Amino acid sequence: MAGLRPDSPLPQSITVHEQSRVLEVGFNDGATFRIPFELMRVYSPSAEVQGHGPGQEVLQTGKRLVTLVNLEPVGNYAVRPTFSDGHDSGIFSWDLLYELGQNEKALWAEYEFRLKAEGVDRDTPMPEKKGGGHGCGSH
Repeated sequence: MAGLRPDSPLPQSITVHEQSRVLEVGFNDGATFRIPFELMRVYSPSAEVQGHGPGQEVLQTGKRLVTLVNLEPVGNYAVRPTFSDGHDSGIFSWDLLYELGQNEKALWAEYEFRLKAEGVDRDTPMPEKKGGGHGCGSH
């Protein structure tokens, strides 16, 4: 599982910046990243966002103003944020947070490419979910 490799950088500080909507994470290798909540939300590792396999990803829109309402530790390898839109099923390992911070520019470019391909923008509201559950349709 990500975050459990012996050579993985570990966070030494985690700060939620509500006004600027970023999670600041300082790692023991000297790297510090300010990860936008929106980026975390659209790249959440949850099944609701990633699906259960390649090609099942659900493009997230309307998340520009999302905030963190809670951030809880998961063991000693991750955190689980609760976002203001109710999403709380993504577990962000230290490795994933490092990757989001390190690759932020490329991830934004990929996200903007996917938005354009779908003919939507960052502020387009998400379609209403049908039924209950987390929306993956496999249950």
